[in-house]
Amino acid sequence: MKRVEIDLRPGEYAVARLAADAEVPPGLLGASGLVSVTRTPDELSVVCPAEHLGALPAGARTSDGWRLLTVRGPLEFTLTGIMAALSAALAAAGVTLFALSTFDTDHVLVRSADLDRAVRALRDGGHQVHTG
Repeated sequence: MKRVEIDLRPGEYAVARLAADAEVPPGLLGASGLVSVTRTPDELSVVCPAEHLGALPAGARTSDGWRLLTVRGPLEFTLTGIMAALSAALAAAGVTLFALSTFDTDHVLVRSADLDRAVRALRDGGHQVHTG
């Protein structure tokens, strides 16, 4: 597995769970930063900058205080093991993660309280992490 370059994105993020039949909150997809909306038969999951939590309906289960690490892409679909390498490094350091992928790249969210430990673990794993 080749080593990757990772960018720490500014600001805090939140993860939310809405009912499976919930509408996507209006204006959320126009928010700046990473916004991910995933519907399954059991839920509507949302990842967004924490300042957009107010756009979510009352009763949504939310978890805020996440920081976003993005692998520099675009990545070819033929590459293997990127998420495995990142998650293994973080798991070895005892860092909880929330992972998601887009067409171009992979993203990992870690708890704000674990950010320093996560960056250190990824660097120790041979990855370049750009924090500024």
